Amino acid sequence: MAIEEAQAPARGHDRLAGKIAIVTGAARGIGEAVARRFVAEGARVVMADISDSGADLAASLGNAAFFVKADATSGADWERLVGLAGEQFGGIDILVNNAGAGAGVGQLIDESEDRHRHVVELNLTSAWLGIRHVAPVMARRGGGAIVNISSMDGLVGIAGMASYSAAKFGVTGLTRSFALEAGAMGIRVNSVHPGFIGTPLVLGSGDAVRARLDKAMKGQPIPRLGRPDEVAAAVLFFASDEASYCTGASLVVDGGHIAGPTREPLDP
Repeated sequence: MAIEEAQAPARGHDRLAGKIAIVTGAARGIGEAVARRFVAEGARVVMADISDSGADLAASLGNAAFFVKADATSGADWERLVGLAGEQFGGIDILVNNAGAGAGVGQLIDESEDRHRHVVELNLTSAWLGIRHVAPVMARRGGGAIVNISSMDGLVGIAGMASYSAAKFGVTGLTRSFALEAGAMGIRVNSVHPGFIGTPLVLGSGDAVRARLDKAMKGQPIPRLGRPDEVAAAVLFFASDEASYCTGASLVVDGGHIAGPTREPLDP
């Protein structure tokens, strides 16, 4: 389950110069890649995560980043996070709702109610809370950009992960619905939908999970794991002024997985 090497994307073009961003789930994986890319593009970043490991990452990025230990499913933590962003950097221009996690494969009828509620809280309610607490601050600054990390499973169903897929469909619906409300505030709201990405969580999964991933990826047009920086590039586009006419949109970064399985061409 290797990640194909590719030429590193261009860095340091100041596409986010002067912008202030909050990125949740920023301690590793996609969130870490987003935070690194944002700083490289001139932004100042408030990195939020429930794991303390984000502190060392923020320190490595210098004065352009600082870490806040916060639970994205807690309204009180969001209030504290928004307040600290104002104190440290003076406001918020960009919100990346990245906090979330997958769920173990299993039939819906075998899943506990507590597990279902946890998955929905972590993947959907966290984004709802982020928008609710950050959007008023953005509006007072004249607008901003919100990027919600959904999933390819937020556009198509997946057997054995009903709660996760439902939560990610919810993120897609939340994105499009709030985009309709937020236009008058000068706020753009878009979603990014990763497929199989080589995050530490995925790379550290057990043999059974990795075997299922390998089988699934063989049917993709691009038959490999994606890299976190490839997702970060999509997030950067929506966060930047280059996406000034995009709102309520979805950008899929999945190696072509949901386009359909590859097949041998039919004989003429």
